[in-house]
Amino acid sequence: MKISEAFIGELQHEAESTRKLLERVPLDKPDWTPHEKSMKLGNLANHVAELPGWVSVSLDQDELDFATFEYKPQIPKTTEELLKKFDDNLAKAMNSLNNASNEKFSESWTMRNGEKIFMTLPKAAVLRSFSLNHLYHHRAQLGVYLRLLDVPLPGIYGPTADESIM
Repeated sequence: MKISEAFIGELQHEAESTRKLLERVPLDKPDWTPHEKSMKLGNLANHVAELPGWVSVSLDQDELDFATFEYKPQIPKTTEELLKKFDDNLAKAMNSLNNASNEKFSESWTMRNGEKIFMTLPKAAVLRSFSLNHLYHHRAQLGVYLRLLDVPLPGIYGPTADESIM
């Protein structure tokens, strides 16, 4: 079995739940935040939609250098735009995973800011932590935002108080 097959299965499974959550984001409240130190709702939803694309960054590049990386988030204005961003990034991720050899996962990947190195890890570890765990972390954060906005939550790993299986 190719190493990528396990990541593909996981990402496909998790993408279903992530998409259900993104479908419920009230984009008419993009500046809403639960606390002054928290990310705005529009930025958080955008970040969740972008994160599957980090799979490609982890596998297809050997480093991310913040000194040369120019990031300008484009906050979707509609649910359709948000879902398209997510779907496009998921497709990129699947393409990178499908094209990755087993050897690719043991290659080194570095995160830096110019000369300052934050980490160098095998791409498999970067894929797990920097890409996938990062996605799940922010998806959970988005779920808290939606709960605070009284938006019914979909089940992710089982039913919620809003969607019972009974």
